Amino acid sequence: MPRFGRRVLLPLLIAGALVSVPVAAAAPEASVVHVRAFSQRPLWDEPWRFDHVRETTGTGFVIPGRRILTNAHVVSWAKEILVKPYQRSRPFAARVRFIAHDCDLALLEVDDPDFFDDLPPLRLGELPRVRSTVTTIGYPAGGDQISYTRGVVSRIESQPYSHVGIRSFLAVQTDAAINPGNSGGPVMQGERVVGVAFQGRSRLENTGYFIPTPIVRHFLEDVEDGRYDGFPDAGLVLAKLENAAYRRHLGLPETLDGRGVRVDHFLPASIAGTRMRVDDVLLAVNGHAVGSDGAVLYEGNRVQVGVLFDAAQAGDSLRLEVFREGARIEVELPVRVYTADRAEGTQYDRLPRYFVYAGLLFLTLSADYLATFGEEQGAAEYPWLRYTLYHHGHEHPELRREENVVLARVLPHAVNADLRHHEQSLVDRVNGVRVERIEDLIRAFEGETGPYHVIEFLDRGRFAVLEREAAEAARSGILRAYGLGADRRR
Repeated sequence: MPRFGRRVLLPLLIAGALVSVPVAAAAPEASVVHVRAFSQRPLWDEPWRFDHVRETTGTGFVIPGRRILTNAHVVSWAKEILVKPYQRSRPFAARVRFIAHDCDLALLEVDDPDFFDDLPPLRLGELPRVRSTVTTIGYPAGGDQISYTRGVVSRIESQPYSHVGIRSFLAVQTDAAINPGNSGGPVMQGERVVGVAFQGRSRLENTGYFIPTPIVRHFLEDVEDGRYDGFPDAGLVLAKLENAAYRRHLGLPETLDGRGVRVDHFLPASIAGTRMRVDDVLLAVNGHAVGSDGAVLYEGNRVQVGVLFDAAQAGDSLRLEVFREGARIEVELPVRVYTADRAEGTQYDRLPRYFVYAGLLFLTLSADYLATFGEEQGAAEYPWLRYTLYHHGHEHPELRREENVVLARVLPHAVNADLRHHEQSLVDRVNGVRVERIEDLIRAFEGETGPYHVIEFLDRGRFAVLEREAAEAARSGILRAYGLGADRRR
């Protein structure tokens, strides 16, 4: 995410996106639907297999264009989706048209034209005010009857979105109950939708969060061209600048007291590094003054500066006011979608990549793979894997790899005898080839013509050796014995 100090991002308010559509004449619940999804996730530690089919329930609501808006997490990995309108007995088959895992939103389509009879689209409102009252509508706890909960807007700020786990966007906190099954349902003020219910906090009572309409409008505008690009990233890693001595060290004049954050470094391959410099002080974004705590005033709320970067669509440019070497200058900064950290968050719509050779299962290191060990076991027993995934590339960008490849498992066979102690080891080189991604590893194995394969690991210079001809001869038998239809997925 763009949590402050890592990188920065935010939403866009697009006036009039839905205003030309007729207002629902009936009560809002007439346009709210019950969503049932039957999903099947891959297993990251045995990537040729899938988990059993699970049923999840959620909520959605009709918006202009004969579409249903809901949460991405309600329909992720779905094999079948059924939707049922309010007070109707018949379910209808639906499918995902667009899905945005970063901001946890999805659009569903229904082919049967009868579905939309008497389902007027709901209109989007504006960002609600703190202390104003909202009503959440949905189907919590898998119930078949619609539920209404009323609450007060408690706070508006950037929050981590738990669906992928590595992105934060503007979110609204309310004391209206938001429970499993409410996800994807509208949060209303009068006849206007002011948000989409999406997550709660298990350790807090009477606390729920909804996705506000600036984020929803950004998503809807993004997909107008027929594809979803995602929220862009500035590529900047910023640091607060509240220390008076540091401000004087950077030469900031007293007239800027209380303004500005320092550019600490840049994300890998970021265009920001060509326009900005380390120790630049960011003073304003598109005319919005940035405080020394990294906050800006947005719609009457003090929120982190990332919200201003999220406001742009991918490929847009933002106007920055920067203090550099004693002078105030303007910098035009293009913003792009950042995907280099995809493995650090929960992944969707992409099956795990793997390669099996001589019974050695190689995987790309990811948060999904680490999750197979469980939180406590993974942190305690495999700290080097967590460090490599989340920290090593940021601390040593010159050593960063596009993907980290791990020997995840050894499927026992005579050809790989005594190699099980290398499980969970990170691969450095195969046959002298540095492994930057799993394709490098495959080419290194398949391009070798000598008698041996030599696998070098990052762990204290350890290595393993295989006889090439024996490994090739054992390939089909190992795949058959362990039920693998293919030795790879790329």
